[in-house]
Amino acid sequence: MLVLEAGPDTVVDPTCRVLGIEGLHVIDASVLPSCPRANTNLAVIMAAELMAERLF
Repeated sequence: MLVLEAGPDTVVDPTCRVLGIEGLHVIDASVLPSCPRANTNLAVIMAAELMAERLF
């Protein structure tokens, strides 16, 4: 699993929890470390399915 260092502009942690707000997870294109060259739809769906499995 790729773990990136948290920067000053980090909004979510590695489990997609929004920092500073309890109980809120965000899984969208903003959590990707870099923009995919192709359509982002598939990459976001894959990330959302992966995190949904990890949450439950």
